[in-house]
Amino acid sequence: MIRVAMLSYWHVHAWDYTKQVQENPDTEIVAVWDEIPSRGQENADKLGVAFIADLDEILARTDIDAVVVDTPTNMHRDVMVKAARAGKHIFTEKVVAPTLSEVNEILAAVNEAGVKLTVSLPRLNDSYTLAIQDVLGKGLLGQLTQARVRLSHNGATAGWLPEHFYNLEQCGGGALIDLGCHPVYLNRLFLGLPESVNATFGYVTGKAVDDNTATVLRYENGAIGIAETGFVNPCSPFCVEIHGTEGSLLFGFTDNVMRVRSTKFENVYEWTEIELPSNRTSAFDQWVGHIQNDTIAEENIALAVDLTKIMEASTISENEKRSVKISELKN
Repeated sequence: MIRVAMLSYWHVHAWDYTKQVQENPDTEIVAVWDEIPSRGQENADKLGVAFIADLDEILARTDIDAVVVDTPTNMHRDVMVKAARAGKHIFTEKVVAPTLSEVNEILAAVNEAGVKLTVSLPRLNDSYTLAIQDVLGKGLLGQLTQARVRLSHNGATAGWLPEHFYNLEQCGGGALIDLGCHPVYLNRLFLGLPESVNATFGYVTGKAVDDNTATVLRYENGAIGIAETGFVNPCSPFCVEIHGTEGSLLFGFTDNVMRVRSTKFENVYEWTEIELPSNRTSAFDQWVGHIQNDTIAEENIALAVDLTKIMEASTISENEKRSVKISELKN
């Protein structure tokens, strides 16, 4: 049994991960820490486990094997470096950290301690992503020229996101660094790491953070990736479109059916429906497997690092109103 401590209930998905710990037959929650003691005590009481107010104390406990980190984003580096040095395996909400230099500090501590890190990038494991990868692997679209992924909700306009999600210091950003992570890492999965990034942030509701964002990823071979997100749209469907020199793929929009047109099909003018496979094992359950089997989440971590690179470049791009090369980022 892997004994888990929940580190903070700041993030809106903290209880989702709590349920994943509870549902996995090989993990159990044994303690809670929170940077806000009253919130931590409340959630510990709900779970019927101990609340430990001191982070160093909870990490020193020998009856804790692993931690789920849901602290404010600006605390990720300090909390995860401490957890790794204490020998605790780490599952964390995205992003790993707001800057590449912070991510590298975390990874150095993880590698030195030999603990297992996995980042919640859930859409990597969804059926449509697996189907898209299969289509691309078969070369049905030819050389990719453009990908566009859009994901948006109405958290800011409808008022259901917690107020601290608009705290620039704690979050490191707004819609892009939170919800926009998904369109960004999917673009990265399909097209690779871009040469440069150009981002535009909108502030529809006048918050301190962006709530309506578009990020354009530019590639050396001429391909373009587009990641769109926002907190201001009640009816915007999740959608993916990918175009290449031999065909196009559409998914989401109004019916969540995947369709492909390709010159490699007998009828190039016909949209062919693509069957979706089952979802892959969740990131959390993959993490448990890495702990049990002494393996490393290599693809997950690589994509998480590149996600931070794109996020940091996007922030610089917005602040300085220019295109930012990934190579400019400080290690």
